[in-house]
Amino acid sequence: MKASTLFLNRMLPVALALGTAWAVRGQIGHEYGATWAAAIGILTVIALSGRKDWYDRLPVIVVLGAIAWGAGGMISYGKIVGYGHAADYLNVSYGLLMLVIIGALYGFLGGGITALALSTTPEHKVDWAALFTQMFAGGYLFWGFFIFQLEWFMTPPRSELWAACMGAALALGWYMYRNGYTYALRTAFFSALGAGFGFGFGNFLQRMGHTSGIQFNWWNVMEYSIGFFGGLGMAYGIFSNSKWPKTIAPGKASNTIAWVFLIILLPVINLMEGVNTKTMMSTGEGIHSADPAAFAFNWQVIMWVMSALFMLALTYYYKPVLQEASTQKKAVRLTLFYMIWYIIISNVISAIWLTPKFSSQHLYWVNLVVLWLLLRKNTPDALTGEESSIPAHWPYVVLKWWAAVLLCILLLSYIAISIGHVHPNAQVRFE
Repeated sequence: MKASTLFLNRMLPVALALGTAWAVRGQIGHEYGATWAAAIGILTVIALSGRKDWYDRLPVIVVLGAIAWGAGGMISYGKIVGYGHAADYLNVSYGLLMLVIIGALYGFLGGGITALALSTTPEHKVDWAALFTQMFAGGYLFWGFFIFQLEWFMTPPRSELWAACMGAALALGWYMYRNGYTYALRTAFFSALGAGFGFGFGNFLQRMGHTSGIQFNWWNVMEYSIGFFGGLGMAYGIFSNSKWPKTIAPGKASNTIAWVFLIILLPVINLMEGVNTKTMMSTGEGIHSADPAAFAFNWQVIMWVMSALFMLALTYYYKPVLQEASTQKKAVRLTLFYMIWYIIISNVISAIWLTPKFSSQHLYWVNLVVLWLLLRKNTPDALTGEESSIPAHWPYVVLKWWAAVLLCILLLSYIAISIGHVHPNAQVRFE
């Protein structure tokens, strides 16, 4: 596949989907918000794959990958973002580089597990129980040794669970390497590369936005950046390789459980986290509602009723465990409706229909329309394995790109302090 075709037809739609969803995630936050955002990105990957076997296992693949992406949500990075707004080069470069590491952990875990779910075959099954046990043990041991013994604090006095994610990522990488899941390992590295660069670059964009004096949600720009570039990396890792093996047949029980999590449990948790009384009372007060309590109650009822209708409609239409095969058209529609649902929740929390001010909330719909046009235009050929496989020297390519990312981040740090603007909420790690 030509590089231009690969980018426009497959990488760009995934980047738009994950970038937009990750920006939406900013209204909800934490692990479950990231899980829904990642599910939208992975749905886009499957919709563009042309693979019938991937369509059939769609619920399981999406849930496994999305939970892995969402696991990074436990990492605290608020103060680290503040380091990127400091006045001196040491603190700024430290902040941006640490965000690269955090973003890379998101991408490695999410992209790696997604690719493993695509790689499991009847002859070469992933032992998920053993893998998750090893990841938990690796995370606990790494966190215990480097935080409690060596006291390598990234963001004191905040949580240092980045170390737990690092240990889990190392265990995941070792599992893929020793069991011969080369395609998945390669995807994990490219996904980490994209998300890592996206997070560091996003902090730079945020600082430049504040410097410009333009009133906008620049934090949202940073979130969009990690999703966009993380989506590019994951999509490149998957679609630049045409020889993905035929995966195992879908299991009715596993597909059913995954579908319940995707369509019922995950949205319910996000509604409880985002559209709750406290949040909506704050929204009502922010728009000077005469009765914030009534405002909060009414919008909670509306969102729960609307979400129940979404759950019923999607389950009735898609029927993932009642049909023998899914189709690309259904995968595309599921992707779009799942994204619309997420955007509406974010819009309700922000009350954009009640405020005339233009915001990033309106841009989500622009991105959605562009994504719809790209998905509508593309009817991809399946990844059949007829083209050339990945080159044996791919690790050197990854190292080269990683070196370029680190040099770029160091340069951006210098540009940031050269501008001279220091945010009032800037943080200092090193005096």
